[in-house]
Amino acid sequence: MSQYANVPRSELDEGQIRELEAYEISQGPLSVLQQSVRNNTQILISLRNNKKLLARVKAFDRHSNMVLENVKEMWTEIPKNKNKKPVNKDRFISKMFLRGDSVVLVLRNTA
Repeated sequence: MSQYANVPRSELDEGQIRELEAYEISQGPLSVLQQSVRNNTQILISLRNNKKLLARVKAFDRHSNMVLENVKEMWTEIPKNKNKKPVNKDRFISKMFLRGDSVVLVLRNTA
């Protein structure tokens, strides 16, 4: 555990803040993204617009902004005609910048 975890950031110097942030990224919720970058593994991202992304993370920051590669975007279209069934759709995107404020959930792809 980082020795600075319970110290207010206003009391830390620049080097201590960097050490604390590195600890938080490696141990906290962002560790899923860090492991994906290191191991080049896929993650599943659920977005606010109800779309899902299956992708590999090239880079990310503390706001969950991400640079993604080999992205499969998936969504369901519901027809206006009540007699027709919902249709699952997808598309491939080779490179994408994803803004972190649209991210709801990030999961490791265990497959």
